[in-house]
Amino acid sequence: MKKCIVLVWIAVCGYVHTAAQPLWKYPVAVKDTVADRYFDTTIYDPYRWLENDTIALTRQWIAQQNAATQDYLATIPFREKIRAYLTRKWNYTRETPPVKMGEYYLFSRNNGLQNQNVWYLKKGLVGKEEVLLDPNTFSADGTVAVTMLGASADKRYIAYAVAEGGSDWNRMYVLDVTNRTRLPDMLQWVKFPRAAWKGNGFYYSRYPAPEKGHELFARNTGNAIYYHHLGSSQETDSLVFTDGSDSKVSVGASVTEDERFLIICAVKGSFLGYKLNSSTGNALFCQDLSVPHSPIDTLVSDYNHHNIIIDNAGGDLLLQTDRDAPANKVVLMHPHQPQPSLWKLVVPEQKESLVNIETGGGFMWLQYLQDASSVIHQYTYSGSKVGAVALPAIGTASGFAAGKRDTALFYTFTNCVTPPAIYLYVMTNGQSAVYSQPRLDIDANDYVIKRVFCTSKDSTRVPMFIVHKKGMLLDASHPAFVLGHGGFKRNLTPFFHVAIMMFLEQGGVYAQPALRGGNEYGEAWHQGGMRQNKQHVFDDCIAATEYLVKEGYTQPGRIAISGQSTGAVMVAACSNQRPDLFKVALPAVGMQDMLRYHKFTIGASWAEEYGTSDKEAQFRYLVRYSPLHNIRPGIHPATFITTADHDDTVVPGHSYKFAAALQANQQGDNPVFIRIDSRSGHGPGKPTHKQIEEATDVWSFVFRNLGMDFH
Repeated sequence: MKKCIVLVWIAVCGYVHTAAQPLWKYPVAVKDTVADRYFDTTIYDPYRWLENDTIALTRQWIAQQNAATQDYLATIPFREKIRAYLTRKWNYTRETPPVKMGEYYLFSRNNGLQNQNVWYLKKGLVGKEEVLLDPNTFSADGTVAVTMLGASADKRYIAYAVAEGGSDWNRMYVLDVTNRTRLPDMLQWVKFPRAAWKGNGFYYSRYPAPEKGHELFARNTGNAIYYHHLGSSQETDSLVFTDGSDSKVSVGASVTEDERFLIICAVKGSFLGYKLNSSTGNALFCQDLSVPHSPIDTLVSDYNHHNIIIDNAGGDLLLQTDRDAPANKVVLMHPHQPQPSLWKLVVPEQKESLVNIETGGGFMWLQYLQDASSVIHQYTYSGSKVGAVALPAIGTASGFAAGKRDTALFYTFTNCVTPPAIYLYVMTNGQSAVYSQPRLDIDANDYVIKRVFCTSKDSTRVPMFIVHKKGMLLDASHPAFVLGHGGFKRNLTPFFHVAIMMFLEQGGVYAQPALRGGNEYGEAWHQGGMRQNKQHVFDDCIAATEYLVKEGYTQPGRIAISGQSTGAVMVAACSNQRPDLFKVALPAVGMQDMLRYHKFTIGASWAEEYGTSDKEAQFRYLVRYSPLHNIRPGIHPATFITTADHDDTVVPGHSYKFAAALQANQQGDNPVFIRIDSRSGHGPGKPTHKQIEEATDVWSFVFRNLGMDFH
């Protein structure tokens, strides 16, 4: 006889504890009987219904979970002190480097607690500032974000993108800078927007309109490049390029500074901002716009290597590639003879990983990583090395873009105890000067930043930054916070955050290992942490944490582990595999069901990074580490899961299912709660007040469960 399963909702109503049950009571979710057959294996998915966040049952569960989480947080006596600290420290001026637009400069600034950055123009570097766009006026709750995408060649028009409520969906608009008015043009169904200007319009990529009501979780396929002519409607935009053989391919367009070449990049992955986010590589295509009706030629047809066009040198193209150079090199190719055998070497592969190249003043600015810290070299287009930029300390430098005729450029430098400062670099004398620096009551000299190396399970040497107060005794008594990522070729280099500074001020140790899966040591490092090698990422993080214990920084009962997106996969997998090592786990907006991630929004484009359960060999290794499928009854770390209802990058159903399963299997006293934000997404564009609210809750949880006080 089939049993009827009744759903019982239990609010937090006290902390009655028995030896067989956890200390905390949670809203109980019904277990469904749904199951999938993967080859010869049956996998049950009892919380499948939580994937659909539009049904009443899921909405009720979300409300109950948020109520339970807030009830728990309300019991933390120093929570309001943490909120006050973060609000006070967050209130400092932050700017973006100015971008030259003819005789004007474009930049954004946040005065401290503004929800969104305000965009300004000023004539010259010392001219009067004028507000160009203030996104804070676009909504009452500050959840509308604006991204500037670039200016037309004559600097009259700027394309910009607007995203609402944290969604990846953007609408694109155009501003006439001469009269500060918005044109009637509006483009929609755009994700990760870019505008590549040519003449009186620009190239951009978009998806087909999703089914109404399914915008936040339906699969996104069929990405294509269009050309939009100013003053026309989107319906009349010209289709320029699409990959008809694979609907999962993402495409992006750029145009060289002289507007001669259209460059099309196609990836079996997704675009994040300007740079591609491709696991195995990308194809390249090119059109010579100086020749009317010229064809789109193939430069690179396979997806086996990462290839980025830097600029053109006359009729030739400068290419950054990891073909036969895992740490990257620069070559010169001719668009009509693009065969690798005909490439001319410009800058050979170095020991350090070449992670980015910008151009300015007629030079190339090569950004390398030396053991996860920035090193910047200046080269001519012909490959002669001019020199290196002297940086203030170990840390992260970015920027270095300017026009070909410019004699100066701007870059940003930061590290864990240094807020991002903007530097003006004069090319004629090779000197840097501070252009804009935040004013914060922080003395970097009070802290130690160490770069150490630990040994992973397979003897791989893994770099890690450790930060703490000077004079700290290594007596294993200190709370530690470990942050990691480990995927998609994304580097985790030193960065500044006021919440981390708060932890350091309170006597904590901050550790940031450069896990495999990133690009800290080139493509070999990336491949060492992807697909069948994903376990290396978890092994690296465990080894880094054990190093902290061995060297006397901390002990297992005082360690928190944190990561976002693919970093949250790492957090959950490590807490499953080593619950004895970690006291607190903080998986944020993560993929927790690795058997079904590819069935939602842009998830299918991550198949090259992870593999999918559709292929037997890949299913075998995915199911071995998939966080959702490796939760067992037992004592798990105190876990605080964060997600958002408008996250259409990693849909929140991942976190919902993981929370329900972990709560049902927690047998110790460590709490397991989930915080589900509203009108918020994967991270970018989140308003300041929401960032402070979330940081307050996360760090209150950390302090309480690591046995810390706040004073």
